[in-house]
Amino acid sequence: MKIYKQIYINGNWVEPQGHQYAEVVNASTEAAIARVTLGNAADADNAVRAARAAFDGWSQTSPQERAGFLAKIAAGLEARAAEVAQLVSTEVGTPIAWSQYAQAGAAIAHFGIAAQVLGELTLTEAVGNSLVMREPVGVVACITPWNYPLTLIAAKVAPALAAGCTVVLKPSEVAPLTAYLLAEVIHEAGLPAGVFNLVPGFGPVVGEALASHPEVDMVSFTGSTGAGRRVGELGAQTIKRVALELGGKSAAIILDDADFSSAVAGAIQACYLNNGQTCFAHTRMLVPKTRMAEVKQIAAQVVGGMKVGDPLDEQSQIGPVISAVQRHRVQGYIRKGMEEGAELVVGGPDAPAGLDKGYFVRPTVFANVTPDMVIAREEIFGPVLSILGYEDENDAVRIANDSIYGLGGAVWSGDMERAKGVARRLRTGQVDINGGPFNLLAPFGGYKQSGNGRELGKYGIEEYLEFKAVQLPMQ
Repeated sequence: MKIYKQIYINGNWVEPQGHQYAEVVNASTEAAIARVTLGNAADADNAVRAARAAFDGWSQTSPQERAGFLAKIAAGLEARAAEVAQLVSTEVGTPIAWSQYAQAGAAIAHFGIAAQVLGELTLTEAVGNSLVMREPVGVVACITPWNYPLTLIAAKVAPALAAGCTVVLKPSEVAPLTAYLLAEVIHEAGLPAGVFNLVPGFGPVVGEALASHPEVDMVSFTGSTGAGRRVGELGAQTIKRVALELGGKSAAIILDDADFSSAVAGAIQACYLNNGQTCFAHTRMLVPKTRMAEVKQIAAQVVGGMKVGDPLDEQSQIGPVISAVQRHRVQGYIRKGMEEGAELVVGGPDAPAGLDKGYFVRPTVFANVTPDMVIAREEIFGPVLSILGYEDENDAVRIANDSIYGLGGAVWSGDMERAKGVARRLRTGQVDINGGPFNLLAPFGGYKQSGNGRELGKYGIEEYLEFKAVQLPMQ
């Protein structure tokens, strides 16, 4: 078992003042694979002060110089991409093929894209007798979750550094190992001391210390809506900028003119991404009531043929959820669905056959779910799909929008213009049409209680910039 005894502050690996630790567990075997010593509020304060001291110098570097560092970090991560994928599959349970693509690959891409688009941004423009400048917001606290541990870190750290901000990162204590790997890569890239700092710790300790710190100018948080609400409350005390990427209960609308075989299979895949541990997973499938029987048959066939097992086995399509706590939570929702009267098509609350060790959950599909059921309203964060019936297109849009969340969604149709029309009516931050792939250059974020602010591409960098107007004498 690997022991991590140090944290990264002001360009150095140092002993934390905190004495608590967290064990990192292999989600497939339930065996501890690492122990991480956690920081406390004093460590968070030290990191913030280092970031504040480094800000003046880093913020004045040229975009070209910052892009060079970002490119070095991307190259360093690419050299360790196989290690990243293995780490995430082990600690999170992500199937290895998805780890290689969406965990390692996307993290590398975030740094490369930030380097690329930084040169395309207009940071100064003339407006009348003013020069309108865009400048870095300052010291940024990045607080990230466990489900895409390095990808979601990179989606914050890369644009923040690109904008000229300095960073204090608090990763999830449940899956912190790739954050250490990133710190090693950043150190090797020669980033100036204090520009990036790593303080792992518990949310109520380190996270709250950062969110309330008067020297932190902005907090970027990804996690649950409840935790995001707390971050927003703390940030408001010092009127700092707060960007939140929170929960989701995304709906995939399958219109009556869609190819149902491909649509149902595609919607299931979008639900089960990362074993269902994806904030924008399409966990509600909306289908015409008259075709419910057909959809159930297709879903049972698709899910019944999925291989559940060791995430390091390239044949596995579903791995374990991250922890015993998460497994218990997901199984509780499955039991709740059965109690509420939803029709269990496939799956159930018991462990998959032959997988008594590890945090495995049977991929589950419920049909004839009604919009008022708990499984149709609350984020489950596991491989559980709810199929709801609708009367017509207007009814489908109404059901899809009847949620406190608005992060993702999908429309499946044989008519592209019709699909676009429905997509425009959905109150959500992104909509896939007929399985359109995720675009790392497009803005990502939510409506309603799915959060505020946007990440990725040029939009992600813009989140970390302030406007300044410099008035010039009239000629």
